[in-house]
Amino acid sequence: MESGNDHLRGIMKAAVLHEIGKPLIVEDVQLDPPKNYEVRVKIAAAGVCRSDLHFMKGHALIPIPAVLGHEGSAIVEQVGEGVGSVQPGDHVILSFVPYCGHCYSCLSGRPNLCDKHLATGAKLFDGTSRLHVNGQDVAHMGKVACFAEEAIVPETGCIPIGDHIPMDVAALIGCSVTTGVGSALFSSDILPGDTVVVVGCGGVGLNVIQGARLLNASKIIAVDINDAALEFASRFGATDAINPMHGDPLKKIKELTDGQGAHHTFEVYGSSETAKLAFDAARKRGTVVMVGIAPVGETAPIDMVSLVRQEKNFKGSYYGSSRPSLDMHQMVSLYESGKLDIDSLVTRHYTLDQINEAYESLDQGVVGRGVIMLP
Repeated sequence: MESGNDHLRGIMKAAVLHEIGKPLIVEDVQLDPPKNYEVRVKIAAAGVCRSDLHFMKGHALIPIPAVLGHEGSAIVEQVGEGVGSVQPGDHVILSFVPYCGHCYSCLSGRPNLCDKHLATGAKLFDGTSRLHVNGQDVAHMGKVACFAEEAIVPETGCIPIGDHIPMDVAALIGCSVTTGVGSALFSSDILPGDTVVVVGCGGVGLNVIQGARLLNASKIIAVDINDAALEFASRFGATDAINPMHGDPLKKIKELTDGQGAHHTFEVYGSSETAKLAFDAARKRGTVVMVGIAPVGETAPIDMVSLVRQEKNFKGSYYGSSRPSLDMHQMVSLYESGKLDIDSLVTRHYTLDQINEAYESLDQGVVGRGVIMLP
């Protein structure tokens, strides 16, 4: 429990990654005040997402020590000079791709690919950190770092929402919902009656399924090696389920699509094997959308002749190809209208002190999304 003096000194609790392959350590971390166009927030909820696990295992790279956590919701506590879009007391979704608004990607309508955000990485836009442990700078994952009681985030990483939206729901909109639903809505051209294959039915894959359902796909074929995940996927719109451990998945996909393959396939795990399956499962002129983040350096064995002769479309989708400041409001509206089921995605809650337990459950394949709730 932090004292009033701790708060004044900027001391708060955070889960810190100090060593790859080792548990996170929940400890005191110094948090500096917000600078220009930055916002100090009190974290309300943080999703337990596999992307953080990639950093813990070294499959993705981040400077350490680091505070992970990129799928979050919060309440604004303090705003820096120049901030005009939020004020203290506002409830916000946190975006792990805040944008500068000035680079080529931003000006061409692709803020999810912001050049300055990429260039500054796990630091804030001025190239420095607001987090410190024992005098050492600490990296901010995605400029969010929400595995903590508080955070300093860029103004463009705060998307204000109504205070009636549950904070665990808001947190999921910050990553898995927008990434998954967005990849169906914004990265493909699914038409009513089209067939869809989703390879990987974790938190993001379930939302790809929901997006395909919203677009009235006739068949949504879920593929996963976890039978419990496949059963769970049926609640969100999957019409068919295939477990590759029980037979040739490509053969079964072809059987379900009149021998043609699917109009649209989505790879939502991040491996060379699943990428190849998603590519092979697409029909002529089909679209293959890569959503999952593979380990650094991994490549996929794509049949280049098939790519050309069958005119397949092979593309990547980052953050659902969304414009977070606009499209997250669309996700909120879809949730409020009952068209997106986000409540059922959350199957367990944890405290910050239970974060390592939360990630053990995720790594063991427990279905649904875990969420860390902050008091």
